[in-house]
Amino acid sequence: MGKNNSHSSHSSQDPERLLPPRGDYQTLLSFQKAEVVYDITFRFAHKYLSKGDRTVDQMIQSARSGKQNILEGSKAALTSKETEIKLTNVGRASLEELLADYRDYLRVRDHAIWDKDSKEAQFVRRLGRKTPQTYELYREFVETRPPEVIANITICLIHQTNYLLDQQLRRLEMDFVESGGLRERMTRVRLAHRNQPPIK
Repeated sequence: MGKNNSHSSHSSQDPERLLPPRGDYQTLLSFQKAEVVYDITFRFAHKYLSKGDRTVDQMIQSARSGKQNILEGSKAALTSKETEIKLTNVGRASLEELLADYRDYLRVRDHAIWDKDSKEAQFVRRLGRKTPQTYELYREFVETRPPEVIANITICLIHQTNYLLDQQLRRLEMDFVESGGLRERMTRVRLAHRNQPPIK
């Protein structure tokens, strides 16, 4: 019984932990989807955009920035909630830029952008519910479908990723308001330690 109490005192259910158990970015569905977006974009840009077109580097960089900032934000969560929020916002903004590039690609070539309720978009949505999200789920489509279909698939995935990031950001902001950052947690831990009765 005493042994169980000892373990529970260090569990993630404690009301106050100096460093919360975060940082495992690979389990974040938003990161998994962002990584798929990067993998598709890298192949798409090199295959379907002209060599020397600055859009190639721009799209790949935006996709990479989206993925990397989600990763770095999650790792930063161990020490700074403010940094996590900032980096997650940067990742969200990078994916929004990439979304505009894919829309531009379709628009200037007179290709249709799928309606969110189209059967094609609904299929990608169902595929997006599978876990974990990996490039292998989409490889067949990327390697066999025309570029306008691949662009639309990626647009759907970016929307899914951004939706998840919006949810993350709302939760992070609520957590920050309720619990503060590392400095505030350190202050509370110090005060709690001072207020503990002396051990007899």
